[in-house]
Amino acid sequence: MSETSANRRFLALDVMRGLTLALMILVNTPGSWNAVYAPLLHADWHGATPTDYIFPFFLFIVGSALFFSSRSRTAQPVSARLLNIVRRSALIFLIGVLLNAFPFTEGVATLRIPGVLQRIALAYLLAAPIALFVPGLWRAVI
Repeated sequence: MSETSANRRFLALDVMRGLTLALMILVNTPGSWNAVYAPLLHADWHGATPTDYIFPFFLFIVGSALFFSSRSRTAQPVSARLLNIVRRSALIFLIGVLLNAFPFTEGVATLRIPGVLQRIALAYLLAAPIALFVPGLWRAVI
């Protein structure tokens, strides 16, 4: 069965997503926090370590996926596309809040709102309308 170009997966993007997730898991679970391999820690100030690239990689992945997925939605009305952007951003934000609240033993006062998924959701909410509706020259200016 052949896939249409709108439904085709991009292997390179999937591989990058998988490798970034694997690196994130490795960084977040180093074993003993008393003896962590230096590249698995954030750089103090100068330079960068592999750990410092995880969040930018996720943003790159989101932006790339946005570009590829937007081509299949060109026939939808603008209102439907904007609703999809808001819905997807809200879902990512909510999942991030729930993951930060898990195992739900702490009170609401200690809930950490600005997590990684929440920041990705906000970046997507701001970038998607620009990428989809702003012409090329203005997009470059923004």
